[in-house]
Amino acid sequence: MRFCLIGAGRAGLVHAKNLQRRIKNAELAALCDPGEQALADVGHEVGVDRHHTDYREACAQGNIDAVIIATPTSLHSEIAREAAARGKHVFLEKPMAITVDECEAINEAVERAGVKLQIGFMRRFDEGFLRAKELLSSGEMGRVMVIKSTGRGPGLPPPWIYDIAKSNGILAEVNSHDFDSIRWLAASDIRRVYTEAGNFKCTNVEEQWPDFYDNAVVTLRFADGAIGIVDGTCPCHYGYDARVEVLCEGGLLQIGTVLDRGVTEVRTDGTVRGRTVKSWRNPFKHAYLAEMEHFIECVQRGEAPRVSGLDGLKAVEVVVAANRSIAEQGPVEIGGGAA
Repeated sequence: MRFCLIGAGRAGLVHAKNLQRRIKNAELAALCDPGEQALADVGHEVGVDRHHTDYREACAQGNIDAVIIATPTSLHSEIAREAAARGKHVFLEKPMAITVDECEAINEAVERAGVKLQIGFMRRFDEGFLRAKELLSSGEMGRVMVIKSTGRGPGLPPPWIYDIAKSNGILAEVNSHDFDSIRWLAASDIRRVYTEAGNFKCTNVEEQWPDFYDNAVVTLRFADGAIGIVDGTCPCHYGYDARVEVLCEGGLLQIGTVLDRGVTEVRTDGTVRGRTVKSWRNPFKHAYLAEMEHFIECVQRGEAPRVSGLDGLKAVEVVVAANRSIAEQGPVEIGGGAA
């Protein structure tokens, strides 16, 4: 399979390196980004010299089989629909889009064109998350009662996120993974959302972007009655923090840790020292690789990807409801059913 990467930023570079160095039966044949310097930098790093600054031109190339879309979210829908119309399979980074209508338009375009679509929810390919899903699906743990997910990013958000109307904020950019993974683990859709949020660290943007928040806590009710909590922060500064706790009738599952792999010191004076995870690339390194291998296999075998456009839509649906809850200062009801 020959890929074109559209969006030469941080997430795009992860996929570019995996395609060039770690995945068989695939080739990163072209790069696309409106920034010529970004194209030059990433092209040099991964050894790709075919560059485009217009995604339409990139999608029109006949010798490209699939695209990876890793642009700002507001561009996802138009690029994904263009790629599908040109017969390209689509690997689309999260969040799927800004609105539910945009998600539906992508899904319709993909179905009409007969191409594959996979959303970049890499947690579904992580060993710890897969083991937890296996245990929950087996029934050994009993019914899920409460599921809590923490998603915190260490660094400042990019400036385009400050406008909530155009980005959906950190609940989209950071916590889409949380909404998707708890829906997947609980095997139930989310019916009701209530959100509290505040801007504690990015006060320098309050005047221009009064609706921006850098911390949020979302309380959820699932269709089967389970309760959920998602808390998100960006920036948290101390490191990358992704943890899930699932309280079941038969026990507790804990996924992830704030500590990086390595040594934890426990001293006789009671102090404990360790290293926090510094980047989202580190704990999910193998999951990013596995999700792309899965996408390639699905295209080659004509099978449906494990993470569908419907999954992407459901996460956006919750994000939109959560932001509406902030604006209305109350709970918001959304659709639901079995996942």
